Amino acid sequence: MRILLARHGETPWNAEGRYQGQEDIALSPVGEMQARALGTRLREVAITRAVASPLKRARHTAELALGERDLPLTLDPGLMEIAHGTWEGLLASEIRERDGDRLQAWRDTPHEVLMPEGESLQHVLDRAWPALARACAGLGDDDTLLVVAHDAVNRVLLCQVLGIPLSKLWGFRQAPTTLNLLEGSDLDHVDVVRLNDCSHHTALFGEAVHRAL
Repeated sequence: MRILLARHGETPWNAEGRYQGQEDIALSPVGEMQARALGTRLREVAITRAVASPLKRARHTAELALGERDLPLTLDPGLMEIAHGTWEGLLASEIRERDGDRLQAWRDTPHEVLMPEGESLQHVLDRAWPALARACAGLGDDDTLLVVAHDAVNRVLLCQVLGIPLSKLWGFRQAPTTLNLLEGSDLDHVDVVRLNDCSHHTALFGEAVHRAL
């Protein structure tokens, strides 16, 4: 079984550095270009099943990545981005003025943070891991699953696969439309083969840093 775990393409709020959370923000023209580039890269890949977050930035990325395939796209709310609560729509500079201690904790000890009127990373993992399990159910050794989700969702899932604590999720990046490749006999026995591979739109030493999660 192979799992292609992707992040959605860039949105206007990504470009501005606004915290999106579960606000339903569409892809920017750059994000659409990134998603089409992902589709070009995956053109020759035989994808058995495709699942995405229902938020339009992930759904549209998945649709563009699938291209002309006659393959249904399943939407699973368990894959939605972390709920940032009252932070959603704000720049980091605005949050620093209003909720500076929590913002610093989000950078230093993210696993201890509960978003104001939102979720913690553990909340996200508790819903995203079962969603990934549902997506993998019934897949065989030669099957390939495409999952398109979000930055925090991908990070907590990858922490789970790698066996590292959620406190370490800033230790790797998840660029727009990045690909993470997991392979194994089942979800409890998968290896990370590729991590944050965005070579379809970014040079090896290109900039792929987000300013807000």
